[in-house]
Amino acid sequence: MVKPPGRLQVVATPIGNLADLSARARAALEGADLIAAEDTRHTAALLKACGITRPLISLHEHNESARVPELLARLAAGETIALVSDAGSPLLSDPGYELVQHAAAAGISVQAVPGPSAVTAALSIAGLPTDRFCFEGFLPARAAERRAALAALAHEERTLVFFEAPHRIRAALEDMAVEFGAGRQAILARELTKAHESIYRGTLSELAARAAREENFARGEITLVVHGASRAAAAVDERQLRRTVDLLAKELPPGRAAALAAQLTGASRAAAYALATRGAGARAAGGAGASAGAGSDDAAAGEEDVP
Repeated sequence: MVKPPGRLQVVATPIGNLADLSARARAALEGADLIAAEDTRHTAALLKACGITRPLISLHEHNESARVPELLARLAAGETIALVSDAGSPLLSDPGYELVQHAAAAGISVQAVPGPSAVTAALSIAGLPTDRFCFEGFLPARAAERRAALAALAHEERTLVFFEAPHRIRAALEDMAVEFGAGRQAILARELTKAHESIYRGTLSELAARAAREENFARGEITLVVHGASRAAAAVDERQLRRTVDLLAKELPPGRAAALAAQLTGASRAAAYALATRGAGARAAGGAGASAGAGSDDAAAGEEDVP
């Protein structure tokens, strides 16, 4: 008799407070043939605290592709595997996507065992619109890439949710204040559900200033919730922006022209600067072409004077 395929259970675990582990999540961990964990040491500590003893296997961003075939084979053989991350709901800025994708494609049952999530926890207490939101995870670590990513989100009307590393939070807030506008409302949730949970509310410029002077901003797990762009800001008139940049760039350096154009039109400084620099290149090329053309015309005129 062929044994039916097993199940992959995606299990949410506490983000800080052990009491948040649901009865169903506990039962899923106790009943699993194998637990695939982002960090087996971290999950082993959780299991020990809960009095659970189950086999563990690591599944993280560096080994997931190599692990998937083995795990699929075990699922196909009828085993039940519980997938967990270090904290919260797996796959939200955590590994597991490849395993879930391939298991579903193979016809294996994939079940959610929902529970704690820093995303929904932060949204629930933010006091910002939650009818529409988007989760952006971690911003790029490099400054230029981070600013480019933020510039692309400057006109997003939905509430934005980010994770950020504590050693980068000051730079991230400062860049957001530039790209989104200093007055954009936001909350910073630090160490959610833990003993030192702290919630900071204010504008992006106010939060950036606090990050510069308060050491606690560079400690612990951070979730950042930012108000979306206003409808007026989201609907920037591109033709108006282009005309404004063109006029200002005739008299000012690209950086200064972009800053003023952004203030006048509501566009992001990055978008205005991109137009200013492209325009400067086009004007330079046009000037060179005009000079070359003038020389050709003069030469042609000279040739006509030759008897």
